[in-house]
Amino acid sequence: MLDRIRDWVPRIVLAPSFLLVLIFVYGFIVYTGYLSMTNSRMLPSDEWIGLSNYVKLFKLRHWGTALTNLGVFSFLYIAICTLLGLLLAIFLDQKIRGEGVLRPIYLYPMALSFIVTGIAWKWFLDPGIGLEATLHSWGWESFHFNWIKDRNMAIYTVVMAAVWQSSGFVMAMFLAGLRGVDTEIIRAAEMDGASQGTIYRKIIIPMMRPVFLSSFVVLAHLAIKAYDLVVALTGGGPGRATEMPATFMYSYTFTRNQMGVGASSAIIMMIMIFSIIVPYLYSEMRSGDKR
Repeated sequence: MLDRIRDWVPRIVLAPSFLLVLIFVYGFIVYTGYLSMTNSRMLPSDEWIGLSNYVKLFKLRHWGTALTNLGVFSFLYIAICTLLGLLLAIFLDQKIRGEGVLRPIYLYPMALSFIVTGIAWKWFLDPGIGLEATLHSWGWESFHFNWIKDRNMAIYTVVMAAVWQSSGFVMAMFLAGLRGVDTEIIRAAEMDGASQGTIYRKIIIPMMRPVFLSSFVVLAHLAIKAYDLVVALTGGGPGRATEMPATFMYSYTFTRNQMGVGASSAIIMMIMIFSIIVPYLYSEMRSGDKR
């Protein structure tokens, strides 16, 4: 009797949370998919129109702008964070003095929300009160840095803020990977006369392929659902210069009364995330089976 109670206690404890996740996560995903195929505008509608919202979505110029911005942002964000995180991890892996102080300094930005990061960088980049105004007050009148007001450069300010937020987290992932490399292999390479640079380039970095893959999945996922950073930093502007799929989805669903189109954009974003996460999970499961 006691054994049966012990078996059922974990199930009973987990059942409410499992039910809530089933309804409020997967249930709403299914409902969003349903809305994307209806003629819903300000309120949900049952008028079935099939894939018309998806056809309309890909004809919208704003959606094309959002996808272009997402491509630029994702490429630069992932590439710079990966490179910077790897270099910082290699730097800290040299057993330098004060590593315990430097590590939390690099990691601290990840403790902030994207809203805080966006507001802080907005103050810093605003020509009227930020970096430009400060340097003008110090006498450097010819200095100009107004990217946040420039339609062609504003998307790069979002990249800068996002890289500042996430590169420390990527550094921590790479540092954990570097500390996990078998030291016997490194010693054997050193005895063969390999330089430190050669050891990193030909032995250590190739062995960190799973860390590269994990950081790519995390960063790509953050890039696709980027919303709060954009809203806090630029509000999607100037004009539509920093429009992203997440801000497009919000504006069409809640301010333009095009709920069907907004739902279809949300489904497209979900497909993007699944197209990254599903192959990653498959790869992890296959490597687990081999072990």
